[in-house]
Amino acid sequence: MPSKIVIIGAGFAGVWSALSAKRLINLKGKDKDIEILVISPEPSLVMRPRLYEANAADMTFPLMKLFSSAGIQFLRGTVNTIQVEAHTVKVRTASGAEDSVQYDRLILAAGSAVVRPQAVTGLEEHAFDIDTLTSAVKLESHLETLASLPPSQARDTIVVCGGGFTGIELATELPKRLSRHNINGARVILVESSEEVGPELGSGPRPTILQALQDLNVEVKLGSRVTAVDSKGVTLASGEQIETLTPIWTAGQRATPLTQQIPGSKDSLSRLYVDENLRVPSCQNIFATGDAAYALADTKCHYALMSCQHALALGRVSGHNAAADLLGEPNVAYSQPEYNCCLDLGGWGAVISRGWDRSEQIIGDLAKRGKTFINQKLIYPPEDANEAILAADPATPTGDAQFKVLLEAMA
Repeated sequence: MPSKIVIIGAGFAGVWSALSAKRLINLKGKDKDIEILVISPEPSLVMRPRLYEANAADMTFPLMKLFSSAGIQFLRGTVNTIQVEAHTVKVRTASGAEDSVQYDRLILAAGSAVVRPQAVTGLEEHAFDIDTLTSAVKLESHLETLASLPPSQARDTIVVCGGGFTGIELATELPKRLSRHNINGARVILVESSEEVGPELGSGPRPTILQALQDLNVEVKLGSRVTAVDSKGVTLASGEQIETLTPIWTAGQRATPLTQQIPGSKDSLSRLYVDENLRVPSCQNIFATGDAAYALADTKCHYALMSCQHALALGRVSGHNAAADLLGEPNVAYSQPEYNCCLDLGGWGAVISRGWDRSEQIIGDLAKRGKTFINQKLIYPPEDANEAILAADPATPTGDAQFKVLLEAMA
C-alpha cells in the first residue's frame, strides 16, 4: 500500500507543496509508492493578493487539469479535525458527507483569515472585506449596486478600516473602481488605529504612500480606532460617526484555527512554530507552511511574513521535505534572507522597497509595471504540469535573484 502525503489547503503554499513533493518523488522514480492528496473546498487557486482589484470573480487559477496531469489527487472538502495520534484528518466533503483520511505525512497549508474583533459591535453583520473570493465578489456587486442609488453622503463615502498593506492597496484602487461605476468624486476614507499609515511597512516607503493618498484624495484618519459598524456607518473611539453604506474591514490576519489542534507553540498570530525544515517539533510527521507557519527566514531573527512571496518559497520546501522523509532523502532547510515589497497605489502608481528595513527603491509608473508583472504573471503557476513540477524546485531563486527578473520585466 502506498504512503500518503496529505496537504490541507490549495493556496500558494499548498499548491507548491504538492508540486514540490511530486517533483522529488518523480526524480526518485517512486511515483507508485507515494500518493499526494490535496484537500480544499474548491479546486482552484484564489489569487488572494489581487482581490483588491476589480473583476474579483476572475482572480482564480483552475487546478484540476494541472493536478490530474501531474498525478496529484484532489479531494473537494473542508478539514474540520486533525487527529494527531491517529494520523487522520476528518473531512466534510462537498456532498456533505463525513470522511476520514489517513496520512503518513501531513502538510498544514490552510492559510489565514482576516480578524474580525468581537469588540467592534456590528462588524460581522455590516462590514465588507476582501479576504476571500466570495467576500471580494460580494463587495464588487455592492459597488455596482451603489450606482443605482440616489446620491447621498452615505452612498458616496467608502470607509476602509485598516491602514496596512491591504487597506492601502484597496483605498488607492477604489477611486478608479468607483469611477467605472459612474460614481465620481466619492469620499474614500482610510482609518488606522496606529499613529502611522502602513505601520508594518516601515518608514522607507511611507512618504510615497502619503503622497499617493493625498494625490488620490483619499482621507486618512490616524490614531482612530473603530468601535462599531452598523447599517448607517462607522463609529470611531473618539465618538465621530461616519455615514457610509460601504464599510470595509481589512485590519489584521490570523492563521487557520486548525493550528490549535496540533500540539506545539504558536505565535501571536496563531502560527505554529516550526524548525528549519518546516516540521512541527512536537509532531515529527506534520509540517506547517505558508501563513500557518512561524518560520525563521534568515540568521538575523526575521520571520516569514503572511505574504505570497513567502508562501511560494515555504510551499516548495515543505512539500520537498515531506516527500524526502518518506524517501529517506535529506531535508532542505528553509532560508529566505532577502525581502522585497511591492505595494500598489492605484492610479498613482506603486512603490517597490527592498530589504527588511524596506528602503524605498522605485516609485510611480515604473513600479506599477513591476506590480502588474507580479500580479498578472509572477504569482501564477505554469499551466503545463511538467513546467510546474520543474518550477517547484526548493532551490528556485527568491529575493534578489527574483528582483532581477522583476527589473527585466519592467525595462
